[in-house]
Amino acid sequence: MSLPRLALAVIGDEIGPSLEEMISFCHEHEVRRLDMRTLGGRSLLGMSLDEVTAIARTIEKAGLVVPTFVSPLLKWPAHGKGASEGKIDFAFDPADCPAEDPLVHAFDMAIVLGADRLRVFSHLTYPGYQPKDLFGRYERLVDLAGTYSVTVEIENEPVCNMATVSHLAEFFAALAGAMAPTPLPGNLRPLVDIANSWAIDRPPSDADIAALAPLVDQIHLKDRDTTARRTVPLGDGDIPWADELRRLLGETAKMKQPTREILASIETHCPHDGRNATARSVAALRRIAGEIGVELV
Repeated sequence: MSLPRLALAVIGDEIGPSLEEMISFCHEHEVRRLDMRTLGGRSLLGMSLDEVTAIARTIEKAGLVVPTFVSPLLKWPAHGKGASEGKIDFAFDPADCPAEDPLVHAFDMAIVLGADRLRVFSHLTYPGYQPKDLFGRYERLVDLAGTYSVTVEIENEPVCNMATVSHLAEFFAALAGAMAPTPLPGNLRPLVDIANSWAIDRPPSDADIAALAPLVDQIHLKDRDTTARRTVPLGDGDIPWADELRRLLGETAKMKQPTREILASIETHCPHDGRNATARSVAALRRIAGEIGVELV
């Protein structure tokens, strides 16, 4: 059974705030894929199309590609729900979007960047959430995804309704049940962040991974020191990444028409030492891929 290969990407602002730092890192460490989220501390979703066009041209001239616009879509309160308390990393207020419709603007941004994936969330957590609450919201995103030929990637995030990999599995199971016998849309997929589940002491079960593996085409990678309860460079923490990747890729390989490649994006989350931590994470992923016999491209 041949395991899918991993396509290495880094998220730019995990390296540093400037485009020059992001590009020089990629050249130094032979990384060709640069996922984009913020620049100079500003969310790209809050920028104009002209601003992002200039960014995209610079990245292209550097010989790099942007697989994913790592947008903050739906990382805000749902209509009629109160805001979550406490600090929210990379939070976004839709009022800060220069376009009338942030959803359309996000897809426009993806096209300008040349990205064929768009990361989204599930609204900030609120009491009584049920998967069906989001069916209508994602239906709109799926419609836009079809128009723009972009895949929507739902990430599990601790401050959002889908906080864990288990929540992703529950959502996609509920959506599949509601749509039956119509199959799930191929342009709506789970962006599995295993470390985010570990961060709230709810690592994914075998059943969660088996349920989602046929749908997965992208993962985020970071590591956790579970004793200190902090994020550390990949390979420096307690998450058994070799086992986790074997489990996920092994389940993916069982499909009748298995996915040949999964985008593996390094999301270091070590802002105090971003460039070095990302370099160590890239090296660790290359080591782990070799250990488990997976091609990393």
